[in-house]
This record gives sequence, structure tokens and C-alpha cells, in this order.
Amino acid sequence: MQLIQQNPDLSAYLAADDVIDHHHPLVRETAARLAEESVDSYAYARAAYEYVRDVIPHSADSGDPRVTWRASDVLEKGTGICHAKAHALTALLRAEDIPTGLCYQRLTHDAGTGWCVHGLVAVRFHGAWHRQDCRGNKPGVDARFSLEGERLAWVPDPREGEVDYPALFDAPHPAVLDVLRGAPDRPHLWENLPDSLAL
Repeated sequence: MQLIQQNPDLSAYLAADDVIDHHHPLVRETAARLAEESVDSYAYARAAYEYVRDVIPHSADSGDPRVTWRASDVLEKGTGICHAKAHALTALLRAEDIPTGLCYQRLTHDAGTGWCVHGLVAVRFHGAWHRQDCRGNKPGVDARFSLEGERLAWVPDPREGEVDYPALFDAPHPAVLDVLRGAPDRPHLWENLPDSLAL
């Protein structure tokens, strides 16, 4: 699938804001620690991905009721749903000057209540964008960092109304961010995630 930059200015995919707060000391410290053990930017990107995928549990898998949405909070509290983990990974990658965008899928909801929007990231290497899914592996999910073909958690099934959105955002989509910011706990969040995105 051809990803489409919503912002033609590539520098926007390196920017910091209130959510992707890669100037925060904890983000910088985590990035520096991972970079110290990496021989190049590709190795760093893989290390950051595996750190967010494996060290920070997906809150639905772990049963953690807390809701995080700011990158530094995800790292500090060690929990988050796919969107929060994508924010953390985006911050870690941008902290080391790797252009990173946010992208989304529409998937059948785990709770059996229609669909929900799932969050991913895309990294830019060798002049192209490559999607990555850091939600965390579990039985039936085996996502991997890859620049040689996607290794995502799920492949949408159009027959089920599932969608790969081609848009690549430099900041979280407002529909997703509003729900994250307003949720008192993860069960509430789970029932109120957007079921589609207006692009």
C-alpha cells in the first residue's frame, strides 16, 4: 500500500508536541540508552521498536486500567493501548532524528461491537515509509520490525469492513486523541474508541 503524507514537509515528522514529547527528559534518557547499544539508525529503530513492543505491555493484555496517551507517560507508567504505544515509539524514533508518522487501520473490535481504529507507526528509511505495529505480541499476534515487507499484527479483511488507511499523519488523529484524553479508565476507552476515521 502506498502511504500518503498528510503533510508534505518531512520535517513535520520529526516535530515534538504535547503528545509526541520527545524533548522530555525520560524520552531523551530512554533514547540515549537504546542508542548507546545500537551501531546505526536502523539498529536503533529496531531496538526502540522492540523496547516499546516488549517492555511496555498493552493494557488490554495486562488488564491495566490506566489510560496513557502522552509518550513520556507511556514510558513512565509502562502501559498503554496501541495508540499510546505508537506515540511512545514515535517519540523515541524522532528523538534520534528518524522521521516517523502515525497511521491507522480499521479492524473488527475485540469486544464484538463492530469496528475500532487501531494505531501503527511508519518509519522512513531509504526514501520510503515502512509501517510497524508495536502493540505487543500475544498468542495469534507476531508483529516484527521490518523494512523488507510488513510484519504487522493484523492484515485488514475488506470483506469484514476492515480498512488500511493510507494517510500518514505527523500528529495523532484528533478523533483518537480526544477519546484517549477523555477516558477515565481503559474499559471505558475500549468501548468508546472511534470505529472509523474521517480523512
